[in-house]
Amino acid sequence: MTTVTPTSLPAAPAASSAAPPPASPPASQQIAAAKTPLFSRPAWSGIIFCSVILALLPVLNLAFPAGHVLHISSYTVALVGKFMCYAMAALALDLVWGYTGILSLGHGVFFALGGYAHGMYLMRAIGRDGVYQSNLPDFMVFLDWKTYPWFWSLTDNFWYCMALVVLAPGVLAFVFGYFAFRSRIKGVYFSIITQAMTFAFMLLFFRNNTGFGGNNGFTDFKRILGYSITAPSTKAVLYLITLAFLLGALLLCRWIVTSKLGRVLQAVRDSESRLMFIGYNPLWFKLFVWTLSAVLCGIAGALYVPQVGIINPSEMSPANSIEMVIWAAVGGRGSLLGPIIGAFSVNGLKSWFTGAFPDLWLYALGLIFILVTLFMPQGILGLAEKLKSKFKNSKEAA
Repeated sequence: MTTVTPTSLPAAPAASSAAPPPASPPASQQIAAAKTPLFSRPAWSGIIFCSVILALLPVLNLAFPAGHVLHISSYTVALVGKFMCYAMAALALDLVWGYTGILSLGHGVFFALGGYAHGMYLMRAIGRDGVYQSNLPDFMVFLDWKTYPWFWSLTDNFWYCMALVVLAPGVLAFVFGYFAFRSRIKGVYFSIITQAMTFAFMLLFFRNNTGFGGNNGFTDFKRILGYSITAPSTKAVLYLITLAFLLGALLLCRWIVTSKLGRVLQAVRDSESRLMFIGYNPLWFKLFVWTLSAVLCGIAGALYVPQVGIINPSEMSPANSIEMVIWAAVGGRGSLLGPIIGAFSVNGLKSWFTGAFPDLWLYALGLIFILVTLFMPQGILGLAEKLKSKFKNSKEAA
């Protein structure tokens, strides 16, 4: 990581014939240092290996019948697909928290908005196959609504809803971030207002008259682009699309953090006042990365909904946003790969723990966060790097 420091003034030349020492490069040139490769060779190998393993799961599900030793159950495919959506959300959070120092406790609202935008299309695609056999969704018929609200216009068009997946969280993040960053709200105060934002949206979406299904949300989806959403082949395609988006988001984020822009973002995290001193305006850098993170989180939510089959206001719960922070912390924030590992690890443990001890999961989650903070401040990835370094040093000493 390149540290941004202001250019020091050169010392007065001594009265001698010796040539003066060369001046240190300007700070702007220090930020634009040599380009770092995206990943090391071992990291590339690990990414490719894990991607191939993940891509094989739906293939094994379709290629081999149930009971075969190589068959992967549909439940496992759906569960891993959900984990990949969570991993993408954790990756988006790491971009703003790990590299820019902006701790958000409200990313759940961006995840849910992307899910609701896609869910509107999926509800329209049900057609007359609902319980009430109406052109309106069942919850609207139950509430005795006669027509769609104005904001449901054009939501029967798939590509319009895909645009909403990007625009809904993106516009909210831009407007919220502009006023917050312009007012120089930072640290714990920013975290608190992001949590207040997601809580306010949760209460809004819980209302039946908002037009988003109230506490039940959207569910009972039938088809997507004309294909049955419950068909194994459709689920396999959704799974592989999710994997592709996760890899694309990882490469995009890594490209950003290894570029000049990434060095500026890290300078915002390490010393924002010093960055302003050398001529950079942090507002637009913070606003860019904040909005991009929200958009990535919204895309993760849109991929989550058709695989899980439901979206409701509980996804906006502040507890969900805090869980995202725990995923990033457990895996190792400021590393991009770490939050992905953390999302898989914590949610895998959650799936087992809630089945074995359903009433104790929140206590276990709190204990995990405390233990990681005290004994693994750099997370799983940081612990692995430390063990690797110790092994290498002991081998050289021998």
